[in-house]
Amino acid sequence: MTNAIGLKKFIGDKAFYRRVLAVSVPIMIQSGITNFVSLLDNIMVGRVGTEQMSGVAIVNQLIFVFYLCIFGGLAGAGIFTAQYYGKRDYEGVKQSFRYKIWMGLLLLAAAVISFSCFGESLISMYLKGTEDGGDLAATLLYGSSYLKIMLFGLPAFCVVQIYANTLRECGETVVPMRAGIAAVFVNLTFNYLLIYGRFGLPALGVRGAAIATVLSRFVEMSVVVIWSHTHHEKCPYIRGVYKTLRVPVRLVKRYFITGAPLLVNEALWSAGMAMLAQCYSVRGLNVVAAQNISSTVSNVFNVVFFAMGDAIAIIVGQHLGAKHFDKARDEDNKIIAFSIVIATAVAIVMFSTSHLFPMIYNTTDEAKLIASRFLMAQAVFTPQICLLHTTYFTLRSGGKTVVTFLFDSVFMWVVSVPLAFVLSRFTELYVIWIFVFLQMADWIKCIIGIVLVKKGVWMNNIVNE
Repeated sequence: MTNAIGLKKFIGDKAFYRRVLAVSVPIMIQSGITNFVSLLDNIMVGRVGTEQMSGVAIVNQLIFVFYLCIFGGLAGAGIFTAQYYGKRDYEGVKQSFRYKIWMGLLLLAAAVISFSCFGESLISMYLKGTEDGGDLAATLLYGSSYLKIMLFGLPAFCVVQIYANTLRECGETVVPMRAGIAAVFVNLTFNYLLIYGRFGLPALGVRGAAIATVLSRFVEMSVVVIWSHTHHEKCPYIRGVYKTLRVPVRLVKRYFITGAPLLVNEALWSAGMAMLAQCYSVRGLNVVAAQNISSTVSNVFNVVFFAMGDAIAIIVGQHLGAKHFDKARDEDNKIIAFSIVIATAVAIVMFSTSHLFPMIYNTTDEAKLIASRFLMAQAVFTPQICLLHTTYFTLRSGGKTVVTFLFDSVFMWVVSVPLAFVLSRFTELYVIWIFVFLQMADWIKCIIGIVLVKKGVWMNNIVNE
């Protein structure tokens, strides 16, 4: 009887699951289609050759650092946006939106300068291993040409995140989904036309893939911007938002103090992930190709439960803004439990199909085998990854950004990166076992995350003066 009562707090009623799915399913669909098209994009480039696929994979790993910096830079103000909207303070939403614009411009400028000046050097960091899977010089050439074109899409990506994140934080998840769907179909169509040169167009290879991605970014930007400014009844905060871009200094300080740990966290965490990939890469281009295949495929599966992190940020954040603390705790527990159940189902499917996806690629048999084993290992640890993801968003929803900084990036650089460096340079361990040991090290984070969520240190209202 006691166990039944204990389990009941992790199980919601039908109305609860309808509400969670109403928020998360559009995000799942958008992310799922985006990642599925990324998979098709990856396959299309991968069928051209190993060097092309590896060059694109390395650049995407580097640009991923910028993407997460944007995510982190906007997330601090986004916490306020969700809570402002929860108390129907539309002027507050406007101020947080303006702050996002300035933060986005600063991060965009830093990224363009860094990639323009140091792009080739950054790509070369991943080409220190053996040539068992292809030509390192050719990989650098393909990667550099891909990066130069991708830079033109970064401004559009930045604008999309400012608008789409604000819409989601205010409960509107369908429009960003539609924009994402439109973008991925543009991307997929022009990938086919420009990578292989169909219907009289030139066969541009990796450059064609980059052009298609840039075009899709501008399509996505157009959809979210036009919809937001033509639906004032659903976006009351957008009316007059550009009358001034001035943000009161006191608010800038509050947003920055809350958001700076998130920005630093995402920058350090994504840089840490790039370093982990670099550690794997010293085992050769076969490993670079295999890791690219496995990460692209696993991203398609992971969107199912990753969207639950956004659901926590939106639903729990709005409860905190309205000072419904008991409801925030109750629904957070249920969302986390629901997410882990979903992640377990996803893990079973991923493990069962791990041998199928690598066979589609035009790469070496060794790269295909390593990719399959990466996917199997990823599947085993998927429920754990889900737990870490949902506890992170729980802590973040109440503004505990310093805690999330320690929880995420500090652990990455103090534990994960040194461990990967030592195992990759000073042992002969098979690369899959290196991945497994890194995931096992995250057991420490799981324990800390569970304790912090249970204690309720995250239950804070941060929008009332």
